Amino acid sequence: MQLQLPEASVEAQRASRLLHNLIATEIRRQHGWISFARYMELLLYAPDLGYYSGGAAKLGKDGDFTTAPEITPLFGATLAHLTTELLVSSPALQPRILEFGAGSGQLAHDILTELAAGDNGAGLPQAYYIVELSAELRARQQLKLQAFPQVQWLDRLPEAFSGIVIGNEVLDAMPVELVLRGAQGWLQRGVGLAEAGADGEDGQFVYIDRPAEPTLIAQIPEAESLTVGHMTEVHPVAIGFMHSLGSMLKAGQGAVALFFDYGFPAAEYYLQQRDQGTLMCHYRHHAHPDPFYLPGLQDVTAHVDFTAMAAAALDSGLDLLGYSSQAAFLLEAGIGKLLLRTPPENALAYLPQANALQKLVSPAEMGELFKVLAVGIHAELPARFATHDRSHRL
Repeated sequence: MQLQLPEASVEAQRASRLLHNLIATEIRRQHGWISFARYMELLLYAPDLGYYSGGAAKLGKDGDFTTAPEITPLFGATLAHLTTELLVSSPALQPRILEFGAGSGQLAHDILTELAAGDNGAGLPQAYYIVELSAELRARQQLKLQAFPQVQWLDRLPEAFSGIVIGNEVLDAMPVELVLRGAQGWLQRGVGLAEAGADGEDGQFVYIDRPAEPTLIAQIPEAESLTVGHMTEVHPVAIGFMHSLGSMLKAGQGAVALFFDYGFPAAEYYLQQRDQGTLMCHYRHHAHPDPFYLPGLQDVTAHVDFTAMAAAALDSGLDLLGYSSQAAFLLEAGIGKLLLRTPPENALAYLPQANALQKLVSPAEMGELFKVLAVGIHAELPARFATHDRSHRL
């Protein structure tokens, strides 16, 4: 398939070629085959060259996609008020926030700005930790958040944590394995190299399938009922992350962890009709299915299996506190009231915010596709969130 996408600059193409060569070297070192998860890990996180560790703009109108905090500060302001409510209602929680993968730093900025505006700053947390693997993104965050000395950056999860944990579009950025139902059983789809071209350059990446380990297929409900040719993703990296999260939170006094992302419960994720999976690439606000296109210059993601995430949290000793659409969660958290702080009569100020809110909660945009998974220990969500809870669907 010939992709009709914006052309990359010569410098960007050069960086992409360097990453291509690095991955090709890894494939040769591994005797001609690496798992798709390893390929995706290198695409996104290879030092200096991966999508999240290189220098290209990723978020907003000049990047490849737009997240909720980039759309409106109402998203962060809503989480700030919910954070305060949770800390007041759950004495076991310490006044600390931990954010995974903070992107441009916009969400942290909006949360801290909102907290600083109330009670002469008394609502600010003792610390706002950011776990960020990308040196380039960390530098952007440090510049944006320099007015808030509470912010501290971490390279890895702390051994113990008590407070509020936030992950906005984090789980979908974790490498996935691709699996395919073959005529003789399930296959694991990996990446190899085609023959080198006449110019001696490394060959193009190609898919190579091998028999899948049973542990990979165990995540798929009723896997044997799916027909030959069915391709999908499984999420061992994200499951491992949830286990690590559970260990960290169990070692603390109490916590609530909120994950915002696009995805489905397992019963919807592994439908027969979704027989080509959910893997998708994002380049300059164009979505397409080819993960071999311009390595390092495009985002590669997959939808989240929220059943697997909730099960991993429960297996690790955490409680399932709630699961709902993003629309229901934000509305119960009070985002509509925050919008009304801008008088509707002031159309110039009100309408842009109302339109932005519509993007977050409309079923036709982010409101239904995006879900919120809440897990924790020694804490619970306010009772009103039970009205639209969908935990029974997990």
